[in-house]
Amino acid sequence: MTTHEHPPAPEVDARPHRDALDALDALDALDGIVRHTTVDGIPTLYAPRPGEITAGLAFRVGHADETLPTAGITHLVEHLALFHLGLSDLHYNGATASTYTLFHVTGDEREVVTYLNSVCAALRDLPMDRLETEKEILRTEASSRGQGPMSQMPLWRYGAQGYGLSSYDELGTRSLTADQVRHWAETRFTRDNAVLFLTTDHVPDGLDLTLPAGRRLPTPAPSSTLPVTPAYLRGEDGHLVFTSVVRRSTAAAVFAEVLGRALFQDLRQKGGYSYSAEADYSSRDADFATLTAYADALPQKQDAAVGGFVDAFARLRAGRIEQAELESARGKLLKRYDVPDLGAALLPSYALSLLTGHRILTPEQHRVELRAVGIDDLREVAREAWDGGLLQVPARGAEWAGLTPAPRFSPSGVSGTLHPSLEDDDVTLIIGETGVTLSTPGGLVTVRYDACAAMTTRPDGARCLTGLDGFRIAVEPTLFGDVTAERIAVLDKAVPAAAVVPLPGRPAEEIPRPRERTAPDPRTTTAGRKQSDNRKPTAGRVTGPFLRVAVLATLWPPLLITLVVNGIHEPSMSFGAIAGFALEFLLIRAARNLYRTGQPTTPQ
Repeated sequence: MTTHEHPPAPEVDARPHRDALDALDALDALDGIVRHTTVDGIPTLYAPRPGEITAGLAFRVGHADETLPTAGITHLVEHLALFHLGLSDLHYNGATASTYTLFHVTGDEREVVTYLNSVCAALRDLPMDRLETEKEILRTEASSRGQGPMSQMPLWRYGAQGYGLSSYDELGTRSLTADQVRHWAETRFTRDNAVLFLTTDHVPDGLDLTLPAGRRLPTPAPSSTLPVTPAYLRGEDGHLVFTSVVRRSTAAAVFAEVLGRALFQDLRQKGGYSYSAEADYSSRDADFATLTAYADALPQKQDAAVGGFVDAFARLRAGRIEQAELESARGKLLKRYDVPDLGAALLPSYALSLLTGHRILTPEQHRVELRAVGIDDLREVAREAWDGGLLQVPARGAEWAGLTPAPRFSPSGVSGTLHPSLEDDDVTLIIGETGVTLSTPGGLVTVRYDACAAMTTRPDGARCLTGLDGFRIAVEPTLFGDVTAERIAVLDKAVPAAAVVPLPGRPAEEIPRPRERTAPDPRTTTAGRKQSDNRKPTAGRVTGPFLRVAVLATLWPPLLITLVVNGIHEPSMSFGAIAGFALEFLLIRAARNLYRTGQPTTPQ
């Protein structure tokens, strides 16, 4: 057994390194299936498989560890690390996921050693002369990726941070500096934050995987933008999507199989509403997993598909599960162990569990847990999944199924100067000292400076602010009245510098101009959580202050007329009548402002 060790540097806390080795010791239970050692301080798992060797070097860092302004920095490091390999017949690649980055290769022993050594050498000294070119490549890659029906679900659950960043463009490809990228590699791509696996019966000679010391990074703590669950949102026609977060367990994995089969049977085979109906279970972190269900439907069958989905889930929540359904799902999972070279097949799973700190089960331990799962266990998972669920429906709402609309508007606005929309009389932008609010007929959208995930800037004065909760406001000086350079300066001064992402100038024809005044189109609104929201705006905000002022504005005219008629011959009555009508005007204006912005006057 070959072991290459480098002791932790004196200035680095050695405890994370020891923790990683302690976790590696937990693999002793896998003796006879998977062997383990360390190579240059990196925990290494290996198990034999005939033919070419497959190797993977995984790091516990991914999209969810970034911020919106630095989104894409992990992907950028991955690209830079692979550049020196150039054109090759070798089958290799890199992948950046939510919580890990993987460099993998398949080839003979010499090719695998060359690849792994090259990746680690590049991580130690990234080719920064390639930085701008690789940024451009990543932007091109992003432009070719389509937005699937599930792409917005992380945003609505987590906002513009952590696990929600997978819904966003990689803004970091616009503004990241060489120092930022280099520091990210030095602190995240370390030997203490890595795991290596190899499908071979020995560790190849010649490996040089020297990397800086560091620490094993925990998975990010999840955020939440859903005050109440289960919740729903309106999505694109033809697609029904459900996601939930459940505790990682063998029962939850079995439930995903049962759910997928139930949806396929009810929505496709029985109802004929869908062509695709399926469910998936994937780990999110050490303790929780994401349960996803999807079904498509023709426009004329969308309501029926939603109803069938809700009914299928209700049946599972009630525990009306046939034993045959359980046995079928369990049998599918058990078959995963009926493969040759089982240890090699399990290496990626064990490596990722070691990275995230999830428990590691032997095949026999997992078989025992699978056989122990009963219908009561599935019912409990179904209830947990539904209680924390987020349903994207293509048709009408889902309140009838007991779901609450996911927040489309902010709970409050800010005080500041009012800037009327040049396109719609019912839309007003408010720029204040604490944040920005857009008042629309549907409600208020607010981004506060101290909770601003990112603000993009343009040389023409445009600013686009995205809050940590995912709400977004585009401040286009050409679309709102009196948005002067002084008002833009308020934003630039208040938003933290780390959240600012400069964008290049736009051609004159791309700078928006006011359109003909029409009813606002929520698909092109300058605020909200996503641009593709096709829901119609609802009425304004009816609050207690609004009702009180509205009542006064309604009762004052009859009283005023009575006073005027009874005192028409009084010389002073003309002045009183003018004052009375002025008061009525102020009451109407205050009621209108309270309805639209929650404030009675124009705040300064």
